[in-house]
Amino acid sequence: MSWIATSGGGQSWICPKVFGTACAPRDALMARGSIVLETRLSPEGRPQTLLHYERRHPWNGSISVRAVPGGSIALVLTQNSEVFHTVLQPPHDARTDVLRVTFSWDTRQRFGRIAVERPESDQVIEQSTPPPPPLLIEDIHTIARRPQLRQMDEDVVFFAVSTDIEPIGPMPTLTGQVQVLTPTGYRAVGQLQCGDTIKTREHGVVPVLHRVSRLVPALGAFRPIRLRAPYFGLHRDLIVSPQQRLVIGGSDVEYLFGREAVLIPAQSLVNGFAAVHEDGHRFVRYHQLLLPRHEPIIAAEADLESLYIGRLRRDRDRVASSLLADCPSGLLPEHARAGLKVLGSFEAITLAEARAA
Repeated sequence: MSWIATSGGGQSWICPKVFGTACAPRDALMARGSIVLETRLSPEGRPQTLLHYERRHPWNGSISVRAVPGGSIALVLTQNSEVFHTVLQPPHDARTDVLRVTFSWDTRQRFGRIAVERPESDQVIEQSTPPPPPLLIEDIHTIARRPQLRQMDEDVVFFAVSTDIEPIGPMPTLTGQVQVLTPTGYRAVGQLQCGDTIKTREHGVVPVLHRVSRLVPALGAFRPIRLRAPYFGLHRDLIVSPQQRLVIGGSDVEYLFGREAVLIPAQSLVNGFAAVHEDGHRFVRYHQLLLPRHEPIIAAEADLESLYIGRLRRDRDRVASSLLADCPSGLLPEHARAGLKVLGSFEAITLAEARAA
């Protein structure tokens, strides 16, 4: 089992397998899992209550996640007389960005971890915590389905609860139906495995070192986007995550930006014609390919960034916390950035409109 509750976008959901029986004990403990919160932090640095909930029965308990002045994320859990407290200090330049906070615990293994990620970048800050107490299953139900009993800042985009220790770090960005060019033709990215090969424009045929995959709520920075053909040379629509970046070149790019090629995040193209949000999904499974030199892949005749991991392999703990934990260490490459300019929304839309003219 994985996700059991989500709330965001004006909707909430709870897993019927967990919460669907009337005889489920209210005091059942959740000994292992993760809480994921995505939020926009106040640029003024004001304190924000990202999540706060208290109860009195069957015993006193509470959960509180706050963004405090200075940019820190403070987490406090109480169960009866037991109090758990931890603080994580993200970089100061992350104040105005969308942040994803992930708190994971396993009481049997005496494991706790809090992490802050910036979905628009590769930045991840994580910190081990003392062993936290387990959560009540009923608390998850109440927080998700009874918003009048919780406090949550209006800048919180969504929160979700999983029964797994959710990974942090490099995230996949392609839905499984995206077709990737291989030496034998196009194949769905969700079918490719280590040892398969794909075709690239600059490096010819290259091996797939690993494929990462993750099921996530279709909310916030995970909300899928449909890139629409024929913009940017697409031969068919592609459904990707907001962080998927297109590699775009051409004489117009060189004229407008003074570069041979630029990167355009899918979220920068959402304007009603080049790209639109793909709604109607509660969850979405994303995939991505790990290649030797971070080569762009070809999908629908367009170039898309593959998985970038930088020097992640030098940090064993970070690898173990990521989707690459099951990848043999000998296959993990080191990636160097190509140094391409990343276009903002206005620049991306301007280029799309110019090409459509």
